[in-house]
Order: sequence, then structure tokens, then C-alpha cells
Amino acid sequence: MWPDRRLLDLFNIALPIVQAPMAGAIDTELAVAVAKAGGLGSLPCAMLTPDKAREQVNIVRQQVSVPVNMNFFAHTPAAPEPARVAAWRERLAPYYEELGLDPKMPVPMASRAPFDAAMCEVVEELKPEVVSFHFGLPEPALLTRVKAAGSVVIASATTVAEARWLAARGAEAIIAQGAEAGGHRSMFLTDDIATQSGTFALVPQMVDAVDVPVIAAGGIADGRGIAAAFALGAAGVQIGTAYLRTPESKVSAVIRARLAAAGEGTTAITNVMTGRAARGVVNRAMAEIGPVTAAHPGFPHAAAAFGPLKTAAEKLGRADFTNVWAGQAVALGREVPAEDLTRALAEEARARLAALAG
Repeated sequence: MWPDRRLLDLFNIALPIVQAPMAGAIDTELAVAVAKAGGLGSLPCAMLTPDKAREQVNIVRQQVSVPVNMNFFAHTPAAPEPARVAAWRERLAPYYEELGLDPKMPVPMASRAPFDAAMCEVVEELKPEVVSFHFGLPEPALLTRVKAAGSVVIASATTVAEARWLAARGAEAIIAQGAEAGGHRSMFLTDDIATQSGTFALVPQMVDAVDVPVIAAGGIADGRGIAAAFALGAAGVQIGTAYLRTPESKVSAVIRARLAAAGEGTTAITNVMTGRAARGVVNRAMAEIGPVTAAHPGFPHAAAAFGPLKTAAEKLGRADFTNVWAGQAVALGREVPAEDLTRALAEEARARLAALAG
């Protein structure tokens, strides 16, 4: 039924749909639901401790006997510069005062750590069927250990050059993250946002450039998008935003309402919220500070100071300082169970592909 079965065979799954590992927005419940439908369930581990990551994989395996994807960041954290951090806090001080908060109150450090030896030991212990990376790949010694554990390694790329870099270093499938995609851009060979291509310009060029399967990501939220990705040579798709309004999503009521109200043209790429380029629904902070600024103290330090603001504003029912990560197809999201949505996406795509072949 599918024009390219390489991804199905590589992951041993029934449907060529990878659920995007959206850190902070999902956990085991969504991964299990997608896996039950036949897709690849993903667990975002970049904000977890090794013990919590181990716990989540075990929860999934207790409920379903299917492949699971553990996702990690592979970035080099920016060293915190006290002067830049202080200037950033000063820039946000009026918002603190408006919400009745002390601008000098202590804030916890942002918990976005790159893949390290401790997490590698968890991978070696659990042997997940798939391990995916964002922002490049970890150091060669760690990558060798992941592969020795038997895990299929995949990673995201935003340019053809990044895809070639990943394939040359052992990635067995590559996620083509178009500019339409929600969440953090996986850019690692460039930080120039202006160089970012849309999904349907990126996919065919990437397919021509590498021999491994390409997974299309960005702006895909229904069967039409899936069929289009296959028509351009993709072997599968990664879908994130379309799952955010499912009951299995862990987003807050404020974020859920913001997603439901979002329409075409309501998202933008910003570096204000975390210090790294990401696409989300435009909020007050993005509109008034950015959406792009050079004043932030780097990733992930920029995010820390927003914590108290986010909490205080959400208590008032507002998402003024909340990073509502979402792609340009946010308006196509559906409030249906994730397992049903996954099956529906696949059936819609099959119908479209059959009509094209017909």
C-alpha cells in the first residue's frame, strides 16, 4: 500500500508515521497510543533524568510490545554569561512587576541537557529500537555505543548539507525538518534562520542527496500532506502539532485553548523563548521582544527567566509568556484520541495515494 517500505522495514512498524518527540508536551500515553495504531511512538528525553527516562520506556513496554524511540538533544550548551543573564532579567523586569513578582527572585536553571554518558548507559540497558537526535549527533564514542546496543539511529536536518553530514556519520534515516515545523529548529551547521527551506522544497533535494530513508516533517497534519510527502520521495512522515489537541497530550488548558484558536499565519520562528530558533504560536513576549533578538543569554538559559512569568500568566488564563510550540498546520489539529487520529491519517493518505495512482 505504501510506495516506499524502507522505513516500515527499518523500524518494524505497520504505518510510516513517526510521532514527534515534543519535550514538555507529551509522555508515555501519547507514545503508546500511536504505537497501538502501528506508528512509531517517541519519548522526549532531553528534559528527563536518566531514572525518569528509564521509567518512561518501561511504562511503554509494560503496555505494548512494539518498537519505541528515545529522543535526545545533541547540542553544545552555551556557557552562561552573568552580564547577559542579568541584562535579560532586566529586560523582563517590567513583566515581573506587572504580575506582582519580584524581578530579582531566583529562578531554576533550564533543564535541557545534551546526550551524555549517563543517558548512554540507559540506552545500553534498555536497548530501544530507535534512538533519535536533535541538533546533530553526539560525540562519536557515544554514538558508537548507541549503535552497539542495537538501536537504529536517526536525526533531524534542516538543510541538505546537514543531511549529508548526518548520513556520513551513520544516521540510518533522516528527518527533513522544513521551516513549517513546530518546535525547535534542528539547525546545527548554521544558525541563519533565513536559510531554512520549506518541507516540500527540502524533501526532494534531500532524497536526491542521501541514500538513507527520508522522513518528512513540518506542515503535515492530514492525509493530503502525507501523500504529498510520499510523492516527493519521502519514506515516511513525522507528525507533532496534529497530536497536541488529542486527550493524550499533556499541554495545559491554557495552551490547549490557544492551539484551538490558532489559525493560518499565527505562528512564527523565534529565539526569544529559549535562546534558540523555534516555531510557535505568537505570544506577547514574542511580539514585544522579537520574534528574533540578539539580546538573549543563549540556549537554554533564556528560558529560565520565563518560568515564573509563564506560571503567573497561565493562572490568569493567559499564554503571554508560554512557548506554545506549533507548526504552520496548527489549524488542522483535531480533538480525537491519538490512536484514532493515527489510523485516520494513514487511511486518508492511502486514499490519496490510490487516487494518484489510479
